[in-house]
Amino acid sequence: MKKLSIALLLTLIIGCSPAIFKSKWTKEIAPKTYIARFETTKGIFDIEVKREWSPKAADRFYQLVKYKYFDDGVFYRVVPEFVAQFGNSDTSATKAWNRLKIPDEKVILGNEKGTLSFARGGKETRTTDLYINLQDNSRLDTLNYNDVVGFPAFGKVIQGMDVVSKIYSGYGGNSAQKTDVLYTNREKYFEEFPKLDLIQKVYFIKN
Repeated sequence: MKKLSIALLLTLIIGCSPAIFKSKWTKEIAPKTYIARFETTKGIFDIEVKREWSPKAADRFYQLVKYKYFDDGVFYRVVPEFVAQFGNSDTSATKAWNRLKIPDEKVILGNEKGTLSFARGGKETRTTDLYINLQDNSRLDTLNYNDVVGFPAFGKVIQGMDVVSKIYSGYGGNSAQKTDVLYTNREKYFEEFPKLDLIQKVYFIKN
């Protein structure tokens, strides 16, 4: 009876747990304009997204925020005077979202200080990792990287850029070199990089 009760309890817990991914989520279209608020270990900042700047990117970011992908995320690559890159360390969620790539788009909004863009490694590789420009990085607008030209920005920090500027950058790119450890052993990763700043949650606020 006790074993049966435990099994039933586990079933109920699993049944009530929020799903980490549903393919239908990726069909949702973002509003023309929306604001996402980031609560982090350094403070709060807000990013305004305009769909016209990069429609597919705006849609995916909207989906990721709506379904809590970035909650408990991490700024795992922060290079001074360049970018603050962030993502999620939940392997299951990341693998699920990463199967559906974002189509490439041309650059309309450039990589000015405070703008938001998806990271990528080549054609059709934008998925779930993003960066905020810590200074004007106009070279990223026309950079031909693995046969794709430019990194389209689609949002801007409209409040709290001082917070973004304080995100810990002492590890430079070194912490990004070991993201395989982040995905397999989060505790070990943060033992090596204990000062990295975290994303507590991201959610929408009204204009």
